[in-house]
Amino acid sequence: MSRIPLGVGVIGLGVGAQHLRAFAGHPDCRIAAICDFNSARLDELAREFPRAKRYTHAEELIDDADLQIVSIASNDEDHARQVLHALRSGKHVFAEKPLCLSKDDLGAIVRAWRTAGGLRLSTNTVLRRSPRFRWLKEAILTGTLGTLFCIEGDYIYGRLQKLSHGWRGRISGYSVTLGGGIHIVDLILWLSGQRPVEVVSYGSNLGSTGSGFNGTDLVIALLRFESGLVAKVSANFASVYAHFHRLVVYGTRATFENLPAAVSASARLWRTRDEDAPPAPIDAPYPAVAKGALIPAFVDGVLGRGAPDVTEDEVFASIATCLAIDQAVAERRSVSIDYDY
Repeated sequence: MSRIPLGVGVIGLGVGAQHLRAFAGHPDCRIAAICDFNSARLDELAREFPRAKRYTHAEELIDDADLQIVSIASNDEDHARQVLHALRSGKHVFAEKPLCLSKDDLGAIVRAWRTAGGLRLSTNTVLRRSPRFRWLKEAILTGTLGTLFCIEGDYIYGRLQKLSHGWRGRISGYSVTLGGGIHIVDLILWLSGQRPVEVVSYGSNLGSTGSGFNGTDLVIALLRFESGLVAKVSANFASVYAHFHRLVVYGTRATFENLPAAVSASARLWRTRDEDAPPAPIDAPYPAVAKGALIPAFVDGVLGRGAPDVTEDEVFASIATCLAIDQAVAERRSVSIDYDY
């Protein structure tokens, strides 16, 4: 017996256009509705998906009884409201990061998800699907690196104009941690299989001086784990540097290093402290991952054929960590990370 395809609606057709194509490529999905306040963008995607109903208000799309999945790729400040509405309407939710911008919203979303029972919820922290970082995950699991004791991850944005001239700069108190650093936070939690318990962090706005952006453009945090692992995370949006995810993972047996493509061996594994022994190059591609790469596993999770690549508990843990990082910046003190949502 053939399965009736799941009806999917996508809100926000910038990055959401890639969501659309990923859902459309899944044999168990059909694009039932699209939404954007930009009429030109809506018309453009309607030509690609002519059978989809068109909406200019997200709430109307979410209320559409023809949908089982709502994909949210709107501006950051709209995510929490739309996620809550979708969950309370009985819809599965795939959302761009961040899921929300406050502890109160996180708590409300967790309660709505638990109350709904059986709904799947995931976010698009897509670095997990990069072949290079999947190689690294396997190397950690098989003991190649030994015991992890230090991880350094930097989300280097290099796109100051998106703060000074884009919608991000119009959000009061825009968080570079939630807006970009969350990719590194999620990667570290996934790679280590651990959650941090305490954070201390600092912020700066020197990089964007004179640009018109008045927020914090750089945040650097130190995360402490119960195991003794320590991680450094930074979100650097004003850098004069191309967009890149720098990562160094130190283990007792080996060290992994992800470097820019301009370096001769852009990823390498150090297996010895011998200064004369070169590191082994890692050939796995980076980032080599599409914005919709997490969607197939998410749909399979909705259908009961496994779990999404980023589970609900992992989504909540990454958000809680990022919120604690920002709290530590604001309060200038160490903060214990609360996972009791």
